[in-house]
Amino acid sequence: MSHFAKVENGIVTQMLVIEQADIDTGHWGDPSLWKQTSYNTRGGVHYGQDGQPDGGVALRANYASVGFIYDSVNDVFYPPRPTDYKGLACESWTISAPTWMWEPPTPKPDDDIKRNYAWDETTKTWFVWDKTTKSWIPKN
Repeated sequence: MSHFAKVENGIVTQMLVIEQADIDTGHWGDPSLWKQTSYNTRGGVHYGQDGQPDGGVALRANYASVGFIYDSVNDVFYPPRPTDYKGLACESWTISAPTWMWEPPTPKPDDDIKRNYAWDETTKTWFVWDKTTKSWIPKN
């Protein structure tokens, strides 16, 4: 069995685990709307059973989900534009090949301390969760 995503107007609207021959019958609608997707593919990399990259074909860059975008020019799936911690669309983020994942204008902090970080689109900076005030504060 394979995983298929139904793409309508560039957006994934449904997922099925099914055989290509069954899709081709037209029972689930126009067969041309269904695109195969690989459960083992994310960020442009194919992963094996052990969760490690295995050099396999990274089919359409990312495993699709309902709401994902299908780029027919590049034949890839990618997630919808992320939102910041206030719910604002991250308009400053860009989609990046070959991973076909959204990237912020500045990388997420990578420090030794395990912290919860969140993007603030208004200031275009990373915020960190402050346990004392129980609020997001700018990362120093």
